[in-house]
Amino acid sequence: MYVGRFVVVGPETAAYRVSSRSFPNRQITDRSDGDTTLTVGPTPDAPETDNPYVAYNCLRTVETPGGEAAAIGNGSHVDPIAEKLELGYPARDALATALLALDFEKDDYDTPRIAGVLDGDGGATIGTVRRDALLVERVDEPTLVATYERDAPQAFDFAATDADEAAREAYALNFEHAVCAAGVARDGDGFEIGIENGDE
Repeated sequence: MYVGRFVVVGPETAAYRVSSRSFPNRQITDRSDGDTTLTVGPTPDAPETDNPYVAYNCLRTVETPGGEAAAIGNGSHVDPIAEKLELGYPARDALATALLALDFEKDDYDTPRIAGVLDGDGGATIGTVRRDALLVERVDEPTLVATYERDAPQAFDFAATDADEAAREAYALNFEHAVCAAGVARDGDGFEIGIENGDE
């Protein structure tokens, strides 16, 4: 089954996977400088494209008034979510504000934007904006939302307990056209990150 890009968000871990039929030549790189930033972008051998949805920050950690938080997702909305968290917005409001402002992607498929937050108080929230809905939910078990087929949050069996395992498990899930994946997990008062770029 092809579900496109997806996030899994649970109380302790989160993961994001790029699945793509159109732009498979992508990888995740660590561009951290102070706060953690993971970026999806073309591989060196990728054909040139002017598609605005191919490269973006998919994971950021930021300091918030309640402690460090992590924002994860499938596009440029990750940055404003992280910025709202940094300003002290609750996770629900940071997700809803950014997703509503940027709306679904204006591509040929009206691709939904998906995102999740692990916040400083131990909470987890997941969200999506589609052509027909904005859904934001606080979750207490691993929950998945994807751009296609599974485009509403639903409980999902995800056993990863650390960031590397979260990235590997997301990459290995039995959904078609895996490209790369990122994982994040709580680690004391902060977060650890993991990257899986497949066969490099």
